[in-house]
Order: sequence, then C-alpha cells, then structure tokens
Amino acid sequence: MSRGEMGSTGKRRRSSLGIFVVLALCATCASSRGPVGDGLADSLSSVGGTLPYFLQEPEDAYIIKNNPIKLRCRATPALQIFYKCNGEWVHQNQHTSQEYMDQNTGLKIREVMINVTRQQVEDFHGPEDYWCLCVAWSHLGTSKSRKATVRIAYLRKNFEQDPQGEEVPIKGMIVLHCRPPEGVPMAEVEWLKNEELVSSLQDDNIDTRADHNLIITEARLSDSANYTCLASNIVAKRRSATATVVVFVDGVWEEWNEWTMCNAQCERQRWRECNAPPPRHRGKMCEGEGESTENCTGGLCTQSMDNSIDVALYSGLGVGVIAVVVLIVAIALYRKTQSEYGVDVIDPSALAGGFQSFNFKTTRQGTPFVLNSSMQPDITVGQTYSSPICFPDSIDKELFDPLPDKVKDQSSFMVSLGVSDRAEYHVKSYQESLTAGLHPNYSTLDGKKMSMIPNGPHTLGKPQLKTSAVFGHLGGRLVIPNEGVSLLVPHGAISEDTSWEMYMLINQGESRAQSEERCEILLGPEITYGPPGLNLSYPVAMTIAHCAEVSAENWNIKLKRQTKDDKWEEVMSVDDESTSCYCLMDSHYCHLLLGQPGCYALVGEPITDAAIKRLRIAVFGSMEASSMNYNLRVHCVDDTPHAFQGVVTAETRKGGQLLEEPKTLFFKGNCLSLQVSIQDIPQLLWNIKPFTTCQEFSFTQVWYSNQQPVHCAFSLQRHRAATSQLSCKISVRQVKGHEQILQVYTSVAESEKETVPFFMQADCTVTSETGAKAFKIPLSIRQRICTTFDTANAKGKDWQLLAQKLHIQRNLSYFTNQQSPSAVILSLWEARHQDSGDLDSLASALEEIGKIHCKSLPQSPDEKEPEFSF
Repeated sequence: MSRGEMGSTGKRRRSSLGIFVVLALCATCASSRGPVGDGLADSLSSVGGTLPYFLQEPEDAYIIKNNPIKLRCRATPALQIFYKCNGEWVHQNQHTSQEYMDQNTGLKIREVMINVTRQQVEDFHGPEDYWCLCVAWSHLGTSKSRKATVRIAYLRKNFEQDPQGEEVPIKGMIVLHCRPPEGVPMAEVEWLKNEELVSSLQDDNIDTRADHNLIITEARLSDSANYTCLASNIVAKRRSATATVVVFVDGVWEEWNEWTMCNAQCERQRWRECNAPPPRHRGKMCEGEGESTENCTGGLCTQSMDNSIDVALYSGLGVGVIAVVVLIVAIALYRKTQSEYGVDVIDPSALAGGFQSFNFKTTRQGTPFVLNSSMQPDITVGQTYSSPICFPDSIDKELFDPLPDKVKDQSSFMVSLGVSDRAEYHVKSYQESLTAGLHPNYSTLDGKKMSMIPNGPHTLGKPQLKTSAVFGHLGGRLVIPNEGVSLLVPHGAISEDTSWEMYMLINQGESRAQSEERCEILLGPEITYGPPGLNLSYPVAMTIAHCAEVSAENWNIKLKRQTKDDKWEEVMSVDDESTSCYCLMDSHYCHLLLGQPGCYALVGEPITDAAIKRLRIAVFGSMEASSMNYNLRVHCVDDTPHAFQGVVTAETRKGGQLLEEPKTLFFKGNCLSLQVSIQDIPQLLWNIKPFTTCQEFSFTQVWYSNQQPVHCAFSLQRHRAATSQLSCKISVRQVKGHEQILQVYTSVAESEKETVPFFMQADCTVTSETGAKAFKIPLSIRQRICTTFDTANAKGKDWQLLAQKLHIQRNLSYFTNQQSPSAVILSLWEARHQDSGDLDSLASALEEIGKIHCKSLPQSPDEKEPEFSF
C-alpha cells in the first residue's frame, strides 16, 4: 500500500471516528432533551459496513375523524431511529421501537413507530402540510427517509355544482355536470341511474370520465331516468340533488286512410293518426289536421237537391220559433222585476259595466283602513259607505293595507275616515301597543308618560340591551355595541314614502329555547327585532355571534322562533333546504335572512361526542378589603362577545383587573368535567387555602353555562405587606381533553398595575346607521349588479353564478322566491363583511366572472360587458 493510500485510509478512519464521536455527543445531548435517548449503549455492539438504508419508509396518511394514524420506519443497519416532524425532533417517549434479526442476511433490523393525532395536525400552522420523516443512525453516519405528509380527511356536505334536469329529443346529446364537494383526499365520482350504478364499460353510448360529467352521446328512450351524482372518499359519501332527464319523441303522421262514401251532405272524409311514432314524454303533437273533408264531385253525389232544401227550410223555421219564445219570456221577467223595485227607468250606473258597489262598516277594534279620499266623512260609527270597485280586482290594495307607523297626524287622519272620537281612541291604543315593546317610557300625543311593560320572558331579571332607529326606503343598520349582534335593513326593503321605527334587543332572562332533555344548547343570545306589524319587500339580515365549532358531522344546528304563547318552534335546520328563511354559518357568526319580525334563537344539538363548544377563559384579580389578601377569579363563558361582555360588566363593578388576554378552550360534548387549577405559586411569598388549588365543574354546569356562567375564585395571602408581585399559572382543562394555560404576572400595588384592554373596540358607541353610509356597496353599483344578474343572459350570467362566486352554494331555492335574488345575495354579503372595510372579495368575484365568460364565449362588437368600478 502506498503512502498516499495509507494517508487516505487514515483520513477516512479519522473521519468515521469523528462522525461517531459527534453522533455520540449528539445522542448524549439530545437525551437530556428527549428525542435521542438510550441508543448510545448499543452503538458499540452493532457495527456494519454501510450507512443505514430503509426497508420501509413512512407513507402519506389521512386522519379520519378523531382516529390517530401510525407512521412506521424500518432500517438496517441502524443503532437508533428517530422521527422528525415539521423540523422538530419527536420526543423519545413517543416512539415505539423493536429490534429483530433478519434470518436471511443476519443483520439487525430496527423498526420504530409513532402516533400522530388530529390535535397535533390542527395545532400546526406552517406553510405546508404536517410532515414527518425518519432519521436512522449508525456508526458511519445518518440516513433520512422520505417525507410523509399527514392530512385531516374530510368531505364537505354540499356539492359545488349539482346536476340539472334536462328534456332532450331522441338521439340528442345529454350532458349532466357535477362538481363534487371539497374534500381531502379529493372525492371520486360515480353516477346513479334510478339508484343503479352507471358504467361506461358496459355501454359505449355513455361516458363518465370527462371531468366528473355524465355524457350520453345519443339519447334513447331508455335513458329517461333520475340521475344522481355520488361523491365519496375515505371519510364519507355524499349524494347530489337528483336530476330528471326526459327523452321526448315528437309525433310523425301516418299515411291517410281511404276516402269514405259520400254522406247526405254530399261530402266525404278521410283520417290519419299521429302515431308513426306517437308523441311520447311530452313530445310535440303532429302539426296539421288529422281529418280532411271535401265535396263529392264527378257524379259521386247521389242525394236529391230537393231533400237538402227541405231540411234547410224546416231547420230555419224551428230556430226562429224558439228565438221568439225566449224573447217573450225575457221581457215578461224584466217587467216583473222592475215593478217589484218600483223603478220605471234604467239606472245609469248599470251602464258602467264591470263596477259594483262595495259596502263595509267601520269597526272599533279592527285595524284602520285607508279609504278612497272621495268619500264624504260621517261621524257615526255604524255608517255604511258605498264605493265603486272594479272586478275582477274587486278589492283595492290600499283598502286593506294596515296603517303604517309613520302616521303624521292621527287626528286629521281619523276625521278623513269619518270615525268617531271613541273609535279614534281604540286606534290610538292599537298604535301605542305596537310601540310598547320598543319604548318603556313612551310619550303620548298629550305629553303624558305611559309606563309600558314589554311582553315575553326577557322583561324579568337583567336589564335589556336594545337599540332602535327610524328607517325609510334607503335602509340602514342596527348594532348593539360589543355584543356581536347587528341587523341590516336593505335598500328598498321599506316602500318609498314610508318609514318604520325598528328596534332590536337581546333577551336577558332565563332561556327556554334550549332543551336539556334533548341536549340542545343555546349557541348565542336570543334576539328580538320588530315592530310586530313590520311590512318588508326584502328580508332583513341579522348577524348573531355563536360559540359552536361548526361541523355538519357533529352538530345539528337549528333556528327557533318564539310563539305568541311563549313557546319555541323550530323554523329550520341549518343543513336543510328552506324557503321561509336563510342561514349562513361562518366560524364565529351566523347570518340570517328573516322576513318576519319576532324573537329568534340559534340552538345546537350534538350528534357525536366530538361536538365542540368554544369557551372563552379569562382571569381577573382584585385586592380584598384586607390588604394582605388577593383574589383571582377565573371565568369560563361561551365564546361570544355578548357572554364576555357580561363578565366585563360584572368585574368592572367589583374593581377587577383583567390579568391575561382571554383564551379559547375547546369543550367537547363527551360528558367529561372541567378542572381549574392554580400552579407555580411562589411558596416563600404567597400561600393559598388548603384543598382549593384545584376546583372541578360537572359537564352539565359547563355545557349549559349560558344559563349560569362558570366561575371560580382562588384566595391568596401574602406573607409580608412588602410583597407587591404575584406570578402563577392557571390551568383550565377538560378531563381527557383540551387545556389552556393562563400566565398571571401582575403587581398588587395600585400604582404599578398595568391594564389589559377588554376589547379592541371598547369605545364603540355607534348603535345605528341609516342610508348609504350603512352599506359597503355603493347604491349605484348595487343596482347595476342586480340588473346584470337578476335576468339570465346568453352568457349564463345569473344570480346563481353570483352566489357561487360569493361562496353561497346551498339552499338556493330560497333566493328563487325573492323578487330580486341578487339584491338578497348582496344583503347577505353585506352582513357577512360588515367588519371589513373593503370590497375586495366582491370585486374579485365579479372580475372572475368576467374573465371566465370572456374566455368561454365570443363577444360581439355591439355587446359590452358592464364595468363595475369600486
């Protein structure tokens, strides 16, 4: 061996020895932190000649529901194998390892497994998916495996596009479009025909491979059926709406049959049937006549002309006699009728034609009506009025419209009706009863104060949180500051030249909307809006903050309304289709489209134990009267602005100080209790009463915490008056569930206290906005959007496309019943984006619609796209 080769060999040995020493040092250092551990003791007993290579590497995996997944690695030769997830070493106590001998090679094989939970993946917020890899160690160095990604599997409930029914002529092409719900992994699509799977392998006329669509090249009668798009992945299966396909056949005439013999009228006929083929499945009938008649010519007519003349003569005489008899009887009856009524001349009003008199009597208790101004007033209550009314529209609209709230002068209005003073008093009482729910101290016309008690359970207990304003045709918004509640009155909802004094309030009494027997809970505050007689052209948009982690698999969320007898009825389930109202659930807010005033509540019924209710955890502190004692109060309330505002109000009265930013705790509906404990108290400076360091609350207390919020207190005593600093930790955790740590570090001396702000917008006092300033979308832009999308055009731009681009993709049947679907969709967008001051999402949606259709369809020079400028 040459000297150079010996030197090279020496360098390699020193390099290997150096690597071994470094690995040993790394293993020793890492064991103190956790990830490397006890592999060093075995390092000298297993010496191979190569770097470790992997017999099995971790594979990509999906977490289904709450089941953890296992990642597995096998390598040889390997002194130790460790996992590294998202750039961080996994602690050694989370590894499960085993070692065995390969009988064929005689080499030691090491296998290591780790579990990855759903919580770990959800808590990771990196720029890429959650990933893990294996690092295998040997005395020669390390080897890394491939990266394995771990993703949470899911499948949304609603299809991005449902198939639509079609009517297609026979031999025409059928194309059914389907875009499955969003999901991980991506959903696979199959088609059902009358609940049977459709296979393109068995029928060359059918193609199901083209981007999830179903294409039938030439329609046959047998293709008439109900088709359903079926999407599935490893989590669930979803069915689209069913599309009905009808293959129709237009009729084609058969040949004419032979002419008949000439009849008595010297005519002959022939017929043909529309059955070659007959029309089927709503196909068109044959055009033209199925019967033909012609006069007989060329000596074919054998009937005598004299007989024909006799028949015509006798027929004419018979008709004349009958007409004379009818005329005589009619004149006699008319004269008899006129004599009974004592009328000798015809009333000219009878010549008006289509007009009749309509009689009614004014009532003392009914709703006042707007009458024809041409009527002469009469001061008697029982007077009968007569006014011409045109049929078939026999009832004039203005006649039965209820009296609006904005009557300027009730006295003059009653005089124009001709109603007595006593009747006027009843109408005033009716108007005051409508106003009673809004104004506890309502000023009457004569200036006297009347004490009104609003109806419903919210009048008991806590004071009401309410706001009100007068709205007209331009609309506006009502807001209860810092409560997470608002009401949007869209433009045009109130008719022109009309105004309503509207109100919104939060019910503070004990809730009866939730059912403890059925495990229903209130997810947000109960909200009432009115007045009761409100008449709107468009629904209002109400926004309510809620505390549910929204998941269709875990929650059944419903909207309830209070009836007149203080009971609660279910209006709709959020996941169902409804034409009476609309509900859009975001992560923290629920946006409702409501057309009927009343008291509403959002309730949730857990379907599985994995249903999560968010709690907001906050800790407050204050000194007792004795300067040696300091109290820590921990509050666990629903994670809504309204619930936390109640805590803030109560603590402000006590002089409490917020010691740490509030945090969110995910509380599962699994019937396990909540534990609150205090930790890391400086023993030399403070002490706490024995057996009070940990307090526990039952599941029921926490789950129904909106009825009685959960709070606990820890009383601390300092050993010396000179102690001014307090540091400790508050742990709030659900048994076998989520945990939050509140770090307390404060000064008990008044002069050194630092205040943590309760709200980012604590100075918000705006309760109402009217007119254009209440809306993000300028009125001119709103009108142009409605004009463009309310009517479908050749380029397919309609309100359904607008809804899709604004991520409103369910319960579209609700918008179909609106006089302007686009206007209602924009109201929902306004409610959803009231906190963001820009129009970026709307502008992006309109721009995307324009790009799609500019690419897909040619545009003629005379046809221009509307330009939307913000």
